[in-house]
Amino acid sequence: MFNALLAAAIATAPPSVHASAQPLADDASPAMFVVRDEDTTVYIFGTFHALDGKSDWFKDRVRAAFEGSDELILETVIPEGPVKLKPTAFRGQPLPVTPSASFLATTRMAINAGKSQGMQVGNGADNVLRHVAEAQGKPVEGLETLELQLSMFSRMPAAATSTPPKAGQPVDDGGSQMQSLTDAMGAMQAAWKHGDQSVFVKMLSQLEKASPDTYRVMFTERNARWADWIAGRMQTPGTVFVAVGAGHLAGKDSVLVHLAQLGITSARLN
Repeated sequence: MFNALLAAAIATAPPSVHASAQPLADDASPAMFVVRDEDTTVYIFGTFHALDGKSDWFKDRVRAAFEGSDELILETVIPEGPVKLKPTAFRGQPLPVTPSASFLATTRMAINAGKSQGMQVGNGADNVLRHVAEAQGKPVEGLETLELQLSMFSRMPAAATSTPPKAGQPVDDGGSQMQSLTDAMGAMQAAWKHGDQSVFVKMLSQLEKASPDTYRVMFTERNARWADWIAGRMQTPGTVFVAVGAGHLAGKDSVLVHLAQLGITSARLN
């Protein structure tokens, strides 16, 4: 399953970013951070949920941090096989878990844009890390349940409708939007491989401007909850490898910023 939250962010506010002039290398060095105290270490790795499989990113410091960790923490752990969803409560009220039609349409377009770049969920960093952890017998847990993630989709605002073209203006059949999404996916994958956070910062800024509510639900609120989880986990000795989408580690409302507000300083390792 492609991470529809990233897809929705792109579809809601397609970033006007361009691929770096730097050619894609076979190697990759995605961003990774660490917070630690006397007896606890938490590595925080920024993932990309669907990749083209053309680069070796699971190596060096990332591999060493993973191998030295006692457990893997992902955004969510999607059950294998048929999924039976349970009603999810938000602020004491049950929520539906059926995404809106407009959300599904824009998400599907973003997913197709990624596929056009050769990006597959099976190559995604989350998927690779999970399979390696399970093969090693390393515990794998999620920061959120699948039901909670899906319940957010029902709260996503409908995609803005475009203004009808004036007489004599060309009609956009969706091709330009698809091309914009395709370019954005390629640019963000390239940025992720090089550990370049600036593209994600720009995407987040554009999303917040286009849809403040979507930005708040998908990033600000979740990042704060995840930072609280990490702060709580720091009270238990051990070493943990936390892997969340790279966009959650960038910008003014990132997990790292929320940790700093809690008095927990992070350091970049990769």
